Amino acid sequence: MQVVKKYSETELVMLLRQRSGDVFEYLYDNYAGALHSIILNIVKEEQQASDVLQDVFVKIWKQIGNYDSSKGRLFTWMLNIARNSAIDLVRSRHFQNSQQTLELSEEVYNGGSTEGLNTDHIGLRKIVHQLKEEQRVLIELAYFQGYTQDEIAKLTALPLGTVKTRIRAGLIQLRQMIKI
Repeated sequence: MQVVKKYSETELVMLLRQRSGDVFEYLYDNYAGALHSIILNIVKEEQQASDVLQDVFVKIWKQIGNYDSSKGRLFTWMLNIARNSAIDLVRSRHFQNSQQTLELSEEVYNGGSTEGLNTDHIGLRKIVHQLKEEQRVLIELAYFQGYTQDEIAKLTALPLGTVKTRIRAGLIQLRQMIKI
C-alpha cells in the first residue's frame, strides 16, 4: 500500500517554486477534477475543456512565482486562471467560428449535457447557495456562467460598482464558509 503525502498550501507553493515534479503531479491529481468542472461549465465541450485544463496547468507551472498568498488561497488563484482561460477560449474568434459550424446532429446527440463532472460534485454550488440571493446570483453569473462584471451589470441593470461590491462581499463570505 502506497502512502500518499499531504501537503499544506505553504509547502505546495514552496515546492512548486522549487520546480518539484512530484509536487506538481500531486497538485494535478488533487485539483484537476475541480478545475476541469469549472472549465467545462464555461466551455461546454469535453475535448476543449481538457485542452484548456492542460493549458491551465502549464500556466500554473510557469506563473507560480506570481502567486501571492496574501491575496487569496492557492486554489482560488488556480480557479481564476482556469476560469479566465476558459472565458478567453469561448470569446476567441476560432471558438466562435467552430461553434457556428457544428453539425446539427452533433448538437442533438450531445444535448449540451455536461453529465459527470460539474461543480455540484465538489460541493461548491451547495456552499454558494448559502449566500444571500443578491450575492449568490452575481457569483453564479460570474464564476459558473463566465460573465464579466461589466456584462453582469448590463444583464442585471445594476450599477457596475454595486456588482463589484456584492461579488466581493460574497467571495469574502464564501472564503469564511470554506476556511478549514
